[in-house]
Amino acid sequence: MGLLSLAIWTPVLFGVVLLALGRDDQANVVRWIALVGALVGLAITLPLYVGFVNDSAAMQFVEKALWIERFNIHYHLGVDGISLWLIPLTAFITFIVVVSAWEVITERVNQYMGAFLILSGLMIGVFSALDGMLFYVFFEATLIPMYLIIGIWGGPNKIYAAFKFFLYTLLGSLLILVALVYLYNQSGGSFDILTWHKLPLGSSAQTLLFFAFFAAFAVKVPMWPVHTWLPDVHVEAPTGGSAVLAAIMLKLGAYGFLRFSMPITPDASHEWAGLMVGLSLVAVLYVGLVAMVQQDMKKLVAYSSVAHMGFVTLGFFIFNDLGVSGAIVQMIAHGFVSAAMFLSIGVLYDRMHSRQIADYGGVVNTMPKFAAFALLFVMANCGLPGTAGFVGEWMVILAAVKANFWVGALAATALIFGAAYSLWMFKRVYLGEPGNAHVKELVDINAREFFMLSLLALAVLAMGVYPKPFTDVMNTSVAQLLQHVAVSKLP
Repeated sequence: MGLLSLAIWTPVLFGVVLLALGRDDQANVVRWIALVGALVGLAITLPLYVGFVNDSAAMQFVEKALWIERFNIHYHLGVDGISLWLIPLTAFITFIVVVSAWEVITERVNQYMGAFLILSGLMIGVFSALDGMLFYVFFEATLIPMYLIIGIWGGPNKIYAAFKFFLYTLLGSLLILVALVYLYNQSGGSFDILTWHKLPLGSSAQTLLFFAFFAAFAVKVPMWPVHTWLPDVHVEAPTGGSAVLAAIMLKLGAYGFLRFSMPITPDASHEWAGLMVGLSLVAVLYVGLVAMVQQDMKKLVAYSSVAHMGFVTLGFFIFNDLGVSGAIVQMIAHGFVSAAMFLSIGVLYDRMHSRQIADYGGVVNTMPKFAAFALLFVMANCGLPGTAGFVGEWMVILAAVKANFWVGALAATALIFGAAYSLWMFKRVYLGEPGNAHVKELVDINAREFFMLSLLALAVLAMGVYPKPFTDVMNTSVAQLLQHVAVSKLP
């Protein structure tokens, strides 16, 4: 077993062990096993960065073994500069979520922790898979733990939200299966994704494949107008579920565009780039305005996620180095910032059992330490220079201006909307006199919450101040991808 297999199956194994324990009177043992599993999983991913060769565009840490001989399906793993950072990010957020649930989850603790560890392994599998069918299996399997997390530990409308999440994402994914079978036949019986990148496909075939991929990946991102499942799911999901959904699961769709849509259907990608840029700008602008009128903090941050992910798809389909690199940086940065925002809301919800902005006010008076963290995360959500939220968005805006001034100008206005809804929420929740008796009785964060928020704060500041480790690994892979996409694959 190589590093990638260990990164995938170690958290899955720990998750299965937790499921086997099965009693709440063992909750403390379960929590410590989950913490060890998350820490070991994170430790395994770090050598991927240390051992990665930055100036090579080839797949690294490759593992390949025959899985299903009859259909030539392989257990084929590897990473390049595009996918490398998404794997440690997944393991890091899983560790944070385990810490966040330590005292909060008191029922079915083993199932809760086990579901997140299994989900972590499956998501790392998506980012590592180089066999089309293996990718599909991991991609679909991620739905099951998240469906259970929402459906069991969610809010009052959890069943509705879980079904909506499952149906939206599953229906889109079915079209991928058709596309994979078509590519399998066209390539002479191979599910190797890198082989598919070289196929000379006709114009109509490329268009149909592009929209088959679009159906699955756009829903997952989610792009406007197929984003309507996300706010409902976020509102009902438990805090840890919202953090993982925003920080990692949305990236599965964005990653799909880079690994499938652009390299397999380059001509269709260029042909329909205008549509993709248009939909991305609608997400950035319109959804930003929708976020401003939300009264529920989770819903506001959910719409904010749609707007921020609009920068990602915008960066991809501008087709220049700065735009694609900026979009990948934005994926990673959004992972840190969105997780921090949802976990901060969770800290308040654990105390007040309300997410309504109107139920708060003056929290800074009773929770000064927490308010300092919340301010940092809100500023990162605005795209303040020196925080992770700034780097990717700024790169995408510069790339957009280079491609088309008006596209860049429209994208830049999103920073204004982001500042408006983020700061207005902070003002109403945290500043002024205590809004009511409940706020006056709030207790500041404990050592566990301080530790959890400190790790996220360090990540947000480190990436904002010194993004070089993130950008250096992806430059060569992005350059090769764009060179490949620039060459027509029409026969």
